This record gives sequence, C-alpha cells and structure tokens, in this order.
Amino acid sequence: MSSSNQVEKVIIVGSGPAGWTAAIYAARANLNPLVFEGAPSSKNEMIPGGQLMYTTEVENYPGFPNGIDGPEMMQAFREQALRFDVRVVSENVTEIDLKNRPFSLAGDEGTTASANAIIISTGASANWLGLESEKHFRMGGLGVTACATCDGAFPRFRDKPVAVVGGGDSAVEEAMFMTKFASSVHIIHRRDKLRASKIMAQRALDNDKIVMEWNSTLEEVLGDDKAGVTGLRLRDTKSRETRELPVTGMFLAIGHTPNTAFLNGQLDTDEKGYLELEDPYRSTTKIEGVFAAGDVVDSVYRQAITAAGMGCKAAIDAERWLADQGIE
Repeated sequence: MSSSNQVEKVIIVGSGPAGWTAAIYAARANLNPLVFEGAPSSKNEMIPGGQLMYTTEVENYPGFPNGIDGPEMMQAFREQALRFDVRVVSENVTEIDLKNRPFSLAGDEGTTASANAIIISTGASANWLGLESEKHFRMGGLGVTACATCDGAFPRFRDKPVAVVGGGDSAVEEAMFMTKFASSVHIIHRRDKLRASKIMAQRALDNDKIVMEWNSTLEEVLGDDKAGVTGLRLRDTKSRETRELPVTGMFLAIGHTPNTAFLNGQLDTDEKGYLELEDPYRSTTKIEGVFAAGDVVDSVYRQAITAAGMGCKAAIDAERWLADQGIE
C-alpha cells in the first residue's frame, strides 16, 4: 500500500469532463490537485473519461467545428490537466471517509490519501439490458447509444427508422427528439401502457412519426461490423413469439445510475440516487469542504459541456472555501 503523510489541498474523484475541468482550474489556482481517475460504477467497472469513452463523435462541444471522437476529446482534457502538473492516480476510489478531517480515501490498488477538500465528479452510468449484441454495437458508433441528444443527429440515423427502448418520460423525450431526424421512431415497451406522465405519453401517441411496439422485449440487436445495426429481434411478452424490426439504430432510455456507491451514504441523494447540492447554483454539499459536479448531480442535462461548467464551479468553490479556512 502506498500512502503519504501529506494532506492534499484538494482531491478530485472522477475523470470525465467535470473532473478534468475541476483539475485544470484547481491547478491554475495553485492548489496542486490530485485526481483519482474513477470510482466503481453500478457494474463495478472503472471508466476513466466517463460516458464519452463510448461516443465516437462529439459534434456539439464548442471549439471543435469538425467534431471530435469522444475518447480523443477526453485524452485532450487529460493532457491539458497534465500540462498544469496535475497528479493522477489511475485507481478506483473504493473507500472514503468524509466524517473525519482531513478527509481520507483509498484506491482499489492500495493508494491512500487525505485532503482538506474533496470534489466528487464520478458521473452516472447508463443502464443497459446486458445483451452481448447490445454491448457489441454500442462500441465504435455502430448504432447503439444511450443519448439521443448526443448522437441523434449522426448521418446513420437521418431519414432512417430507429428504436427507443423504455417506457418512461426519458424514453418519450428521446423519441420526440429523434423525430427531428429519423423517418420513424419505434418505442419498444414491455407493457401495453407507457409509464411516462400523462402529458408526455399523449405527446408520443399523437406524434405520427412515433410507432408503439407494445408488449415487446428486446432479444437481440442485429447487424454487422460494416453496416452497424440493421434491426432488432423482439419477443412478444404475451404470445412469446419473436419478430424482427428493421432499424438503423437503438437508443436505450431505461435510466442512469449515479456512481455514488463508494460514498456509503455519507452524502444526501435525491429519489433517483443523484447527489444533492446545498445550493443549486453552487457545488456545495451538506459537508463543508466536499463539493460535487457533473452527471453525479445532474439527472436533467447529462452533457459534456454542462459537466465541464460544473467542474469549473466546483474548483472555484473549493478554492474560495480553502482560502476562508486559511489554506492557500
């Protein structure tokens, strides 16, 4: 086990847009931040770089007029942080103590550290069905994604039939968004009635481009590595018969799970599991000196640019709080 008696000014947990932005701002404020790249997701897997590591092309982040691959973008974030001498520990934080000061934490490979301030930016992981074919086609831009706002405008979906899996408000929102691009949008739902709110459900039912695939579950994503997704194999939950639905893409809209399990309930969460902030315009939590940013607190937008903005706020809040404590 490696450890140090040095108490860090600030430790950042997480390495998505929020984490790296916080690191850049903290470093430029001479806080000499230490970044632990991850925390276990709901599936106990570390994803340095966050959800953008599953996105082949980012077209809506300002400053990249020709777009940029998600992994390439996160590598650029990382390199910019390293330029300011940000120190990085490539481990998951599996234990953290926010009840005693200085705060302390431990990584899954034995590294321990302590700090006067902590920024939690561990993100949220999209919920997946767990199919092998789903996993295969979500890599490399082959047509499976969990964010219509991020990927819906891609050429492979334009004027083509696509599917959205889910039955809640998020699924309807994704489907409504995709009607701007796709020729038709099939909502695949295991029941014969949407779980979405009445007003959202009615919007879907009234939209000519949306087709309801009631009482259906996804058995397999069809296609190949060259063409990408070409269809879905569905099973009727009543007759148990299977059928194929031709589509060029599938959007999962069955929720996200914030990566907060490692906190063991030391910070408050809302009904969806997202960390709660003391002030919606700041990054402060109920524990002084602990700040949060990015998708781990955001169930609404979940965009790289909003996460980066929140990372900036968290670093500035941490800097000012440390100054108030006489730690500069």
